[in-house]
Amino acid sequence: MASNSILLLAIFLLVTSKVFSHEEDLEIMANNVNPQVPAPVSAPPVKAPTPTPPVKSPSYPPGPVTTPSPTTPPVKVPPPQSPTVKPPAPSPPQVKPPTPTPPVVYPPPLSPVVKSTKDCIPLCDGRCQLHSRKKLCLRACTTCCYRCKCVPPGTYGNREMCGKCYTDMLTHGNKYKCP
Repeated sequence: MASNSILLLAIFLLVTSKVFSHEEDLEIMANNVNPQVPAPVSAPPVKAPTPTPPVKSPSYPPGPVTTPSPTTPPVKVPPPQSPTVKPPAPSPPQVKPPTPTPPVVYPPPLSPVVKSTKDCIPLCDGRCQLHSRKKLCLRACTTCCYRCKCVPPGTYGNREMCGKCYTDMLTHGNKYKCP
C-alpha cells in the first residue's frame, strides 16, 4: 500500500515537472529569446499566512446558582493592618577576643667562650662526634677554632653564631671549611 502511494507520488511529480518545463519552453519561444540561454527563474509568489481565528471556549449553560444559607453567618474579612515591627533584640555585650600572645622566641644558645687553644679540642670533639669522617671534621674544626676563637653549639648548623670569620672561611676547592 505504501509503495503504491510512493509510486503515484513519483509519477505525479514527474508529470508536473515535465509540464512545467514545457511551459517554460513555450514562453522562451514566444519572447524570441535564445533557447540556448536559460531564462532567469523567478521564485513563485509566496502567500502570506492567514491568521487562524481564535478558539472560542464552549459556552455551557449556567448551573444552578447556590446562595449561602441564611443560617451560616457571613465571613468577615479583618481590616488590613500594617505589619508589626519587632524592636531589634539587644545584642550581647561585645567581648573582645583574647589577643594571641606572640610565641616566645628563645635566643640561640651562646657558643662557649674560647679563651685559649686548649679549649678548642673538647669543643670540637663535641661538635664532630656524629660526623661520618670524624678525623677530617676535627682537623677543620680546630683550625677554625684557633683562627676565629669560636666553635658553634650543637653537632650541625648554627654557623652564624660565630660570625663572618667562621662562615666565610673556604677551602682550596671553594667549599666551606668550618663544620
